[in-house]
Amino acid sequence: MSSNFDKFQKRRVITSYVSVVMSVFLVLFLLGMLGLFIINSKRLSDNFKEDIVMTVFFKNEANDTVFKQFEAEMKAGKFAKDFKYISKETAAKQHKEVIGEDFMQFLGVNPLQNSYDIHLKADYVTNPGFSKVESQIRKNPLVADVVYDKQLITLVNDNVRTISMWVLIVSGVFAFISVLLINSSMRLSIYANRFIIKTMQMVGATKSFIRKPFVKRSIILGIIGAALAVLALLGVLLYVSTNYPALDIFKDIELTIVVLSGVLVLGVLITWISTHFATQRFLNLRTDDLY
Repeated sequence: MSSNFDKFQKRRVITSYVSVVMSVFLVLFLLGMLGLFIINSKRLSDNFKEDIVMTVFFKNEANDTVFKQFEAEMKAGKFAKDFKYISKETAAKQHKEVIGEDFMQFLGVNPLQNSYDIHLKADYVTNPGFSKVESQIRKNPLVADVVYDKQLITLVNDNVRTISMWVLIVSGVFAFISVLLINSSMRLSIYANRFIIKTMQMVGATKSFIRKPFVKRSIILGIIGAALAVLALLGVLLYVSTNYPALDIFKDIELTIVVLSGVLVLGVLITWISTHFATQRFLNLRTDDLY
């Protein structure tokens, strides 16, 4: 009979430990994912912004010397991320592929112009930024026109600001909820041992002596849960890096290390603080209140 009871107690203790570890793991994993998203969100939004194209059309009188000079200006300037020359012949082929018909057969001549597709750096992807660059480019007398989508620029910037604001709000709320969830798990774990705590106190053990093994055990469980969360986060990072190399997910490796280290530190801090106050609460309770 005693043996069966001991086995039941061991299973209950193990189940309690697993529950705490899984709670810490899941909460810290989700919190770590949110942290990784935040540190990569600016680069993701910058990549999206830098996909917007400014097309510069040149007059037919422009020659190779003009194009080389223009390219030199683009390289010397601070606003261009990259640029690509598109000859009117290449443009005609692209139109043919899109339309499905050779319009030059009807016109007899190629009415298109030589052009450059320019991707600006993210800091310049605003309507004032594009206007400033446009004004500078139009100073060239051989530039026929500068075309870009003003409405798209406004839409992108407004959405980026809105999303950034909501990400910060959700991050704050989620961090608060995460602390509460881990704290609840630790309090339940201590609650299961409330009679042991009170018995030790009744036989003369000091509060610090009683608290020490519980805090130590909780920290170990917190480290295990946090370590599992870090391993899972590394798995997600490797998956994204392998399948979506264009995102360059490991570019900010220092910030990534900070997030992963923060997950470990949070796992220790939250479990330590939660256990400290939970044990203190039961130490201060009267024996009758335990029931």
